[in-house]
Amino acid sequence: MKTIWKIAKAELNTLFCSPIAWLILIIFAFQAGLTFSDLISDQLRYLALNYRPYNLTSALLLGYSGVYSSMQDNLYLYIPLLTMGLMSKEYSSGSIKLLYSSPITNIQIILGKYISMLVYALILVAILFAYFIYSACIVENFDFPFALTGILGIFLLVCAYAAIGLFMSTLTAYQVVAAVGTLTVLAILNFMGNIGQDIDFVRDLTYWLSLAGRSDKFLHGMICSEDAFYFIIVVVLFLSLSVLKLKFERTTANSLSKMVQYIGVLCVTLLVGYVTSQPKLMCYYDATATKANTLTPPSQEVMTKLDGGLTLTMFVNLLDDNFNKGMPKNRNWEMRKFEDYIRFKPEMKMEYVYYYDHTDNPRLYAQFSGLSDKEIAQRLCDTYDLDFNMFLSPEDIKKVTDSKGINLEEEGNRFVYLFERENGQKAFLRIYDDNQRDPRESEITAALKTMVVKSPQVAFITGHGERDIYKGGERDYSAFAKNLTFRYSLINQGFGVSVLDLKEDSMATDIADNIDIIVIADVREAYTPDEIAKIQRFIARGGNMIIACEPRRQPLMNPLVENLGITFMPGIVVEETEGYAPNQLFVNPTETAITENKGYYTMGRYSSKLSMPGAVELVLNDSCGFKSSVLFATTAKAWNEQQTTDFVDDKPEINPETGERADSIPLVVRLTRQVGDKEQRIYVCGDADCMANSELTTNRNDLSTSNFTLITEAFRELSYNQFPVNDDRPHPYDDKLSISGQGALVFVRILFMGIIPVGLLAGYIITWWRRRKK
Repeated sequence: MKTIWKIAKAELNTLFCSPIAWLILIIFAFQAGLTFSDLISDQLRYLALNYRPYNLTSALLLGYSGVYSSMQDNLYLYIPLLTMGLMSKEYSSGSIKLLYSSPITNIQIILGKYISMLVYALILVAILFAYFIYSACIVENFDFPFALTGILGIFLLVCAYAAIGLFMSTLTAYQVVAAVGTLTVLAILNFMGNIGQDIDFVRDLTYWLSLAGRSDKFLHGMICSEDAFYFIIVVVLFLSLSVLKLKFERTTANSLSKMVQYIGVLCVTLLVGYVTSQPKLMCYYDATATKANTLTPPSQEVMTKLDGGLTLTMFVNLLDDNFNKGMPKNRNWEMRKFEDYIRFKPEMKMEYVYYYDHTDNPRLYAQFSGLSDKEIAQRLCDTYDLDFNMFLSPEDIKKVTDSKGINLEEEGNRFVYLFERENGQKAFLRIYDDNQRDPRESEITAALKTMVVKSPQVAFITGHGERDIYKGGERDYSAFAKNLTFRYSLINQGFGVSVLDLKEDSMATDIADNIDIIVIADVREAYTPDEIAKIQRFIARGGNMIIACEPRRQPLMNPLVENLGITFMPGIVVEETEGYAPNQLFVNPTETAITENKGYYTMGRYSSKLSMPGAVELVLNDSCGFKSSVLFATTAKAWNEQQTTDFVDDKPEINPETGERADSIPLVVRLTRQVGDKEQRIYVCGDADCMANSELTTNRNDLSTSNFTLITEAFRELSYNQFPVNDDRPHPYDDKLSISGQGALVFVRILFMGIIPVGLLAGYIITWWRRRKK
């Protein structure tokens, strides 16, 4: 060990006698200081604008623009300049002969050279550690483990770069060639993950060898054993290759022997890499205070209940716009989307089924007008260089789906995932027609959760002109109920959705026991006494419900709510809002709603409104045994208009003679009572349009509305918080900055862009002066 340290000290002495090492430190420190100063400037500007800081540890150090992330992106430029002379100068100066003639081994030479690079790496890390210390001083509740994990990732990356650079230096006597060679190898390793991704055997090999993004997990606060072992393996690999290179310089081994030893090292490396990358053997540590890289507790609970085998099958239709997501070249990227789940279910398998069949893709059929589905599929295979034989025909895919007990036609033959448990349970997971397209944690967990708990069954009552969940009209309910391509629809959030026509179901004495929630919206025809009795018996047994009325529907709907202690009053609620008709209401959640429900609290915090284009007043009577809570109400300036019906040409005014008076009017009420061992919950809404397709898809430039919050939170409460899955994470604790004003920014710039770089420059000058005197 002493010999190794002597070689390292000699190399460090040579290194720091060179201006390159000092210049790199100075430039590195200045760039880091410039980046950090800009980040501090941004945060101080946000404070001046009264914005609340958010996740400051990440914003200053580890985020996409943080100082650590920015400097990581530049490391590949610095390290080759340091390592290019490690062995090249020994060759070019002839001193390598002295090393060979000395009583030292090849391993000692390589380790000594490499340790000198580790010391230099520690100096680089020490510069970054200065930002760690300063940030910890100015950020309240600074996330220490998170930041330290980022530093560890950068250190490991430098170690890997140094090992690669050392090996390249052993190959040539020309330092420039060694530097260029190192850059070339780094470029190849970063690009390696894109090579051969459409070939089964090559895919996993090149993906594992890829250096790209390996340290990003560390910068995000996640330590994964696979990535840690990867850096160790890369270091050991290139150090071993360096030792072999020196060995072959000192011995007269034939080419075959050299090749066998090189291949042996590579094979051992790949074997160890394969073992350490197996999901069952991987370990994780989430260093973030909020566990941002880990599934939320509700999702973890679902995963613990998924005992037995689990298979995720992707059904890829070549004629669907999203087919490219499931192509072989993208399999590893698809797997990464489920990485958080594989962590808790490492035995989960992934399978692919490729087929072609008719689907709703107007653009494709217009492009290949007149061709059959098979001909279009063949054209696409020729265009994308795919094997047509890998795609099942419509007849063959029908046999596959029939054997699994599923129907892809009900899914529109779109790209879809299918979870299958060992016990035979199944659940679809879809992609969506929005900007993100891929399912997030809430949708993935919802699909999985339907296999471990009973999905709440929601029945929309029909047959009396109620809102339709299958049509896409402005007044219909398809968007939030049964739209397969809408992320937040009930069917994609774990609910079972169906329609129930009480007329057609006249033979049944009661609503089926498996129905948990019924929805009655905008009745246009009177219910028969028998139908009303069925609904009353459903309520009596403790069933949950949403009932929404519309102006002029009060006489038809009051018989449905009279036993609830609710009356839909005649008239229409109006309130003046500049730029809008008086009957277009924008109401806020009440204090009760904000206090009891996080979703409504968020609406209140961000001043989001509930848009109600025409609502009726609700009058409450607590004598029916229900506890009522008003969730949304108008301001005290609203009134129930009894006379005006044309709100475009006429201006409504309060008429005390007809009983009109300004007051805060309740529009959404929650009723609760205890029925047996559960709490019954009923939502009563004075407007049915607030949940209609038109309101869920309307954006207003001058007002922020959040109608979907009402739907989400209502069904969350009606399902007793089972669905939609709550994937909320705690707010980061590091949200307060103890500095302010331009004086703080000037100090940061002087310290990190002035004192530290100038201090390093002074170190170089002193070193140079002392060496010159000697």
